Amino acid sequence: MVRWRSGTVTALRRRWRGAVELEVRQADGTAVRALAYPELVGDPQPGDRVLMNVGALLMGLGTGGYAMVVALPDRLPPDPPETVETRDAGHLVKARYTPLQPIVLGVDEEASPHRAALVDADDLAGLPVVTADLHSALPAIVAGIRADAPDARIGYLMTDGGALPAWFSRTLDGLRGQLAGTVSVGQAFGGDLEATNLHSGLLAARHVLGADVAIVAQGPGNLGTGTRWGFSGVAVGEAVNAVAALGGRPVGSLRISGADPRERHRGLSHHSATAYGRVALAAADLVLPAELPPELATLVEPALAPLADRHRIVRVPVHGLDEALRTAPVTLSTMGRGLAEEHAYFLAAAAAGRHAASLR
Repeated sequence: MVRWRSGTVTALRRRWRGAVELEVRQADGTAVRALAYPELVGDPQPGDRVLMNVGALLMGLGTGGYAMVVALPDRLPPDPPETVETRDAGHLVKARYTPLQPIVLGVDEEASPHRAALVDADDLAGLPVVTADLHSALPAIVAGIRADAPDARIGYLMTDGGALPAWFSRTLDGLRGQLAGTVSVGQAFGGDLEATNLHSGLLAARHVLGADVAIVAQGPGNLGTGTRWGFSGVAVGEAVNAVAALGGRPVGSLRISGADPRERHRGLSHHSATAYGRVALAAADLVLPAELPPELATLVEPALAPLADRHRIVRVPVHGLDEALRTAPVTLSTMGRGLAEEHAYFLAAAAAGRHAASLR
């Protein structure tokens, strides 16, 4: 459960949209790296006392390796200016019934300026939507779209399988100029638009952001237990179903790897096989780069073959995608490995983006 610590802010390290990284000296004199979300807890300054949850830090979790600031007990932020007697500022409660539950304005609720556009919305009108199980695929998919469609309006749907605050993602901060907007769905929050679930979020991407391509992926920091079903990214199969139910065109970004030391992720990851083979009941275009190293292709092709009974396997040319990936505005990294180590993974994501752009 929660492992509490208190400390004093000694330095501000770096800041990005919605988050600030701190150096905090704990009561025992040791220094820790901490993260605060000013919208939730206020804006910490050197000298402030902070209360922190250090559980993920003590466990050495990679993505979650911060002490998370829970409160500035001696300098609480002021209440928001909106009155609490009405729902004019929204009534969607996210991270529900946790101590830091935010109340936000849902894109389709009565007080939203977008209510009229969404109240009867029920169709994506063929919107191509790329589904991916890891947040790290997002910038590569964007690069693939931009390679052929530099003027495309790209909407990102951040699901709640990983980080709940969109502010945690430095990738999103770096992609601000590349995206028409982010819709945080389910328990996730902090996007440009807030939606109750993936279905309403997809409709918001189409009818409010005006997206002509969309991407669905969980936030950073996925959860996995090393079992076939124990992975938060399995929900990518449900995303395929949602896109199809609303009249969109699902495009599956496959998780393939020639570098992952875990056998279950070599070639085609067992998570992609489970999500698209067992969870996705609707057909999707599953994209494979037309050129893969022969040793990797011998692993991927047999694992992919059973999925062809339900889905369309699309082999996409990769010319120009290397350059698009190398010039991406954010650093490409998955499981601590960059573009050189996980070239096939990022190339597959970029190929999915390229295919989605061709369907606009």
